[in-house]
Amino acid sequence: MASLRVSMSILAFYLSYFILISNYSLSQSSICLPKNHTALFIFGDSLFDVGNNNYINSSTFLQANFPPYGETFFKYPTGRFSDGRVIPDFIAEYATLPLIQAYLSPAGFQDHYIYGVNFASAGAGALVETNQGLVIDLKAQVKYFTEVSKQFRQKLGDEEAKKLLSRAIYIFSIGGNDYGTPFLTNLTSGAVLPCPQQKFVDYVIGNITAVIKEIYNEGGRKFGFVNVGPLNCFPLLRMAINSTSLSACLEEEASAIARLHNNALPKMLHGLEKQLKGFKYSVTDFYGALIELMKYPSKYGFEEGNAACCGGGPYRGDNSCGGKRGIEEYELCNNVNNNVFFDSLHPTEIAAEHFAKLMWSRNGDVNEPYNLKELFHYF
Repeated sequence: MASLRVSMSILAFYLSYFILISNYSLSQSSICLPKNHTALFIFGDSLFDVGNNNYINSSTFLQANFPPYGETFFKYPTGRFSDGRVIPDFIAEYATLPLIQAYLSPAGFQDHYIYGVNFASAGAGALVETNQGLVIDLKAQVKYFTEVSKQFRQKLGDEEAKKLLSRAIYIFSIGGNDYGTPFLTNLTSGAVLPCPQQKFVDYVIGNITAVIKEIYNEGGRKFGFVNVGPLNCFPLLRMAINSTSLSACLEEEASAIARLHNNALPKMLHGLEKQLKGFKYSVTDFYGALIELMKYPSKYGFEEGNAACCGGGPYRGDNSCGGKRGIEEYELCNNVNNNVFFDSLHPTEIAAEHFAKLMWSRNGDVNEPYNLKELFHYF
């Protein structure tokens, strides 16, 4: 019976999607956008990627297009690093939008960009050098966005395109790979970052600032960010450094540099709010929210807050989920809904939904100065 309910929910979801897109497809004819129409444009890394890396020459470490990924909701792997949906899927649902498709999806979805586009790429960073050649870095993602913006102006006209772009929400999950990848690739060499921590953070923040300004110049006004998580506390890094406690992993260098980034990000955004007319933003404390789930899983309906559902080794942290990444054998937990982490770096669908709800409607200790619902409906 539960399986039937899930199947019916998926069918209803896709029926609603195709009804929506049939009403508002982007064509050569003149389109008058519905009143208060708000699109969603998505940038970043594997926390937000819905399958762009399926279509590039990448690595299986940066792809999730094989089982058991996707099996909870979609019943097949979509390229999402989850057993089902990821955070932007839920944000789109709360905003009464259809699933926002990957930019590199096969022909057929390009006519429906008025709902938004997902440019995120697993492994991507704010720095071009992060996993270079295997991902769509943030600069390249924004280049793709400017192509979409150009299409809007060509097909909608300048006035309608301006309305769409200024009403739209632009959400980001970026920075974690810039800080985490050097630690993973230099665990035994000692020298990790190419420069002092604060200088490296300034470099990352500077690249993010440049991207925001580029989108602003295209018409974007409303931006949402999740900050960087506690990197050394993810099962992959926790296994790699043999960290036995949550308090210990928080003191490791990658988690410490994440906190430097998380202090710098809202300061930069607050400065842009003073500098750029009409600029509004939201920052969600993903770092704090994830630590909360890891410390007190039962408080939020989970049984396991530290070990992944899929993988092997301590904390199931060896990144073997699916058996396509050099290690064929892996374990899969009995009930994915009991776990905060699905694989060694990513949340389960139910945990992603938890984070999306926080982004959407929580204030104060989680979001500043606004939540996403406020950006969608009140500005």
